[in-house]
Amino acid sequence: MTIVETLKEQEHATLTELAQEVDLPKSTVFNHAKTLEQNEYLVNDGGSYRVGCRFLELGAKARDYHDVYEIARQEVDRLAAETGEISALIIEEHGYGVFLHREEGTQAVHIDSYVGQRIYLHGAALGKAILASLPRERVDGIVDQHGLPALTPNTITDREELYEELDQIEERGVALDDQERLNGLRGVAVPLTDADGNVLGSMSIAGPTSRVQDERFREEFPAKIKDAADVVELNVTYS
Repeated sequence: MTIVETLKEQEHATLTELAQEVDLPKSTVFNHAKTLEQNEYLVNDGGSYRVGCRFLELGAKARDYHDVYEIARQEVDRLAAETGEISALIIEEHGYGVFLHREEGTQAVHIDSYVGQRIYLHGAALGKAILASLPRERVDGIVDQHGLPALTPNTITDREELYEELDQIEERGVALDDQERLNGLRGVAVPLTDADGNVLGSMSIAGPTSRVQDERFREEFPAKIKDAADVVELNVTYS
């Protein structure tokens, strides 16, 4: 999988370049790459390897495993259309947030996020909404495993400060992100839970600081995202 991860980052590479990146003998890399190519997971374009579309099939199957995707995506699309901004849905997996769905409204800024992308939970409203709904022992485990790296100057990097923030999120029912993952972007998110209180994921609205500010940031968007979450959770309960 190191070969695949390398190609994901570099987009394409020759056998020699792959061997250098993964620090393995060229013959070993060739054997692995050949097996992946035969199974259609890699494509060899004139001696340069790239990831094949077979991974799309796996990704679609992985996404369909989460019932919240089918139930929440209509609300995500509606929020994007209604606000003109970006709306997204993530789940927690292996201590990261993973994008299951995202939609851009007519005014949305184009940012580097995509379905399947993993993000640190502590650095975004989407992630903090999930953390605030998890048992504290689980949060401790995630922080121990992944740390609290600074993504921007506004990212929370202190454990106690994070826990205070999570308490506030739990109290008000909504998480705010003021340029904590990406400079110039603000977001509002809520957790999505089932009837037993189990966390299914989180949903957000995000946009540029020039438009997402003051009442829109602290009142309008929180109200919209809470209403959308109510619809999703009701559908989860009775689906």
